[in-house]
Formats: sequence, structure tokens, C-alpha cells
Amino acid sequence: MSAATPAWPPARWRSQTPVWDEEKWRTYVHDKEIGLGDDVHRRFFPRLCNHCDNPPCRTVCPTGATSKDANGIVTVDQDLCMGCRACMLASPYHARVEVTYGDVKKGREFYGSDYRRRHPSVDKCSFCDHRVAEGRPPACVQTGVGSARMFGDLDDHDDPIARMVASGAAKPLMPHIGTRPNVYYIDDLKWRG
Repeated sequence: MSAATPAWPPARWRSQTPVWDEEKWRTYVHDKEIGLGDDVHRRFFPRLCNHCDNPPCRTVCPTGATSKDANGIVTVDQDLCMGCRACMLASPYHARVEVTYGDVKKGREFYGSDYRRRHPSVDKCSFCDHRVAEGRPPACVQTGVGSARMFGDLDDHDDPIARMVASGAAKPLMPHIGTRPNVYYIDDLKWRG
């Protein structure tokens, strides 16, 4: 690689989902068939951090590594995280993954010496906060098939997401537990003709 050739992927992306482990994803998509006989449908249900207004993962973190940014994104500071996994147990959405010494080693082998993680920790969806800071949507929204994911501003009443939530078409998971999640789901089977 010459000095003029940029490193790929860019350093700011090197904390994303590890490509070397098929079991460790920031977002896991459950793939299920539901129904009987001629009424069988395939459902894809993404499990990701819900970026709650009241995140239980933050309150159990002994180092303060889990925090909520001003824009509402729940993040994990990899330098502060000691990998105790308390947040993994506290997340009702099972939306965190352990990063082991083996993962750190593989990350360094794959990405090089500037791989950001230095020790075991916990990882999760960050809504691609680096992209959001640049005014772009999370990568899963931009590259997702069939426009299955949307990203917007729940406080902007003109935003399509806010309208779907206000209409009742989009619903959060487990609203009764008091986390006030900011990820909403649409039951597409209701809308089939």
C-alpha cells in the first residue's frame, strides 16, 4: 500500500462489527417462519440496542463506560469499559456482545496496529454515531434492503418516524418495563392486503 492509498476501512469504522466472527454482531436478525399451512410468513426481527431514554445498562456500569450522548445515542467508551458484562445482563433487549482478548487479537491482525480496542470490553450498536454526527443515517439504514429501516427525529412532528409512532403504526419493544426505548417496530403482516 502506497502512502497515497487510504487505509481501508477508514480508522473511524474500525470499531464496527467484527468481520472475523459470525457469532458477534452489533445487530442480530432473527429469521423465523410463522403460521400454518398456506398462511406461512417469514419474519425478520432485528435485535439491537434500543437507545433507551432510561437505559438500565448505564445505571449498572461500574466505570461509567456506558453513557447517553446529548443526541440520545447510548454509547460504550471502550477505554473505560472493563468487560465486566454487567450491562449485558441489564439489557432487556440482549443487545450487547462481549469482546474477548481473542477478538482484540483478531482485530489487530485484520485492521492493523491502529485497531482501537486494547482489552476485553462490551460492544453494541452505536447507531453509527460517527455517521450521525456527520448528518448521515446509520449504515444499516443507508444500505439496508427494501428500505426496511428508517432513522429520524422523534421530536420533529413532521419526521416520518415521528408520524408513524404517533399513529400507532410503529411500536417499541416491551414498553411496560420503563426503559423508554427509541427503536420502534412495524408489524408488516397487519398491512398486507
